[in-house]
Amino acid sequence: MVEKRLFAFQDYVMEGDLQQLENYNNGIFIGKGIADKMMLSVGDIIQVSASDGEPTVLKVIGILQFGLADVDDTQSYTNLRTARQLLGVPASYHTDLQVKLFNISLAPSLAKEYASQFRVDTIDIQTANAQFETGTSVRNIISYAVGITLLVVAGFSIYNILNMMIYEKMDSIAILKATGFSGRDVKYIFLGISTMIGISGGATGLMIGYGLSVLIDNLPFETQALPTITTFPVNYNPLFYIIGIIFPLITTYVAGVFPGRKAARVDPVVIIRGK
Repeated sequence: MVEKRLFAFQDYVMEGDLQQLENYNNGIFIGKGIADKMMLSVGDIIQVSASDGEPTVLKVIGILQFGLADVDDTQSYTNLRTARQLLGVPASYHTDLQVKLFNISLAPSLAKEYASQFRVDTIDIQTANAQFETGTSVRNIISYAVGITLLVVAGFSIYNILNMMIYEKMDSIAILKATGFSGRDVKYIFLGISTMIGISGGATGLMIGYGLSVLIDNLPFETQALPTITTFPVNYNPLFYIIGIIFPLITTYVAGVFPGRKAARVDPVVIIRGK
């Protein structure tokens, strides 16, 4: 069936064979919430009626669970023939059509195009889920803002440490330059120190973050709205870890540039003469 191929319907089937839904005229797949409330199981016979249709006897041939209580408690599925029979409408009757796109970002423009071309009401997925998308965007902005702020503060701390190191290591810098090290060599030394701080700090932070994620991922989390979720959901997307190591490297490198330039300009003659 088309729904199985395009919308991964099979992933939500708890009991029964989804293929039977296409071939069985008087069969119905019911939501897990409805099944629990009515104490139904596969093979039971139920009577279903629509507001404008005649009561129809259907056989429960499967149970679906989408993981959302609002859906599992209200939705059931039959094939088109059975649905039209329930509504008492002809075979040409359709309530709505769903279009799945390879590029979801094209949905708003295509919805307007279809509405104009076929003179029907259309709604794109972005508009239908605008509240959810807005909440997700706000949370992402807050998360990245907090992360960048912490990295900037850490960068200033590294800058201050390296800056103070220059004054503490003036003698060592002067000796290095007196023995043949160029200003560029000295600058690279400080850049190397700051980069090592970024690598070690970033790696340590990633390990601690991953450990805390695993710990949170195993904490019990039970809610009636999401019956299939039993622990706190954690996203282990590798992109987050890549960002987590790139940002510290950039921050610490930038923090080491200015102290490195200052150290490169140290005049060993002035330092040694001052001693």
